[in-house]
Amino acid sequence: MSHTPLFADRTHAGEELARVIHNVLTQQTIDSGVKPVPIVYALPRGGVPVAAPIARLLGCPLTIIVAKKISHPENPELAIGAVTTCGNVIWSEQKLFRFKDDVRWREIALNKAIKQAQFLERQLISACPQVNAEDATLILVDDGIATGMTIAVAAIAVKALSPAAVWLCTPVAPPKLLPWLNQWGDRIIVLKTPEAFSSVSNFYAQFPQVETLEVLVYLQQQKTMGETDVCE
Repeated sequence: MSHTPLFADRTHAGEELARVIHNVLTQQTIDSGVKPVPIVYALPRGGVPVAAPIARLLGCPLTIIVAKKISHPENPELAIGAVTTCGNVIWSEQKLFRFKDDVRWREIALNKAIKQAQFLERQLISACPQVNAEDATLILVDDGIATGMTIAVAAIAVKALSPAAVWLCTPVAPPKLLPWLNQWGDRIIVLKTPEAFSSVSNFYAQFPQVETLEVLVYLQQQKTMGETDVCE
């Protein structure tokens, strides 16, 4: 199945998403008379290049929330759930196991995903700023949503930080997923919802793998900008 690309690359998608989020925040301030305090939480690695233009436009901190898909033991590409570094977990509602001892297989797959998430977090956390999420508007960003499980489990994790609101924001997602996503966020912002949806990568002209070093650069740049603003 072929698709016409909707975005040149993740940065282009992030710039478009940033303008929409900025407009919504501005309107919210007008309507309520209270200016939200935004913090952008990117899902690494692919969500970081999308999130960086958003944090720049909003002039707010950029940090990460690491969530990893839990892969089926027989098919690593098939997601059976998602988990965060601190053990928040969502399982697929589909009956994907046919093992008699599926509990043991689920535990093995879960532990593997947690270790992967914790390893990635250790690589990136030093470049993240210290943030206070309490009473803030937390803007969760990924480069696209296919199953929704990783951004949903990330939302569970950040809700524990007592924010004022949690927004789930992405350039592209299947329309049939939107009702399900509504239960995880206070606001859902999706730029494009194409009916024909097989893979997030199909909607980008350029969709290279994002390397850890590239993520560190994005995070450090925004962290430095934030420190400069404070000094000024």
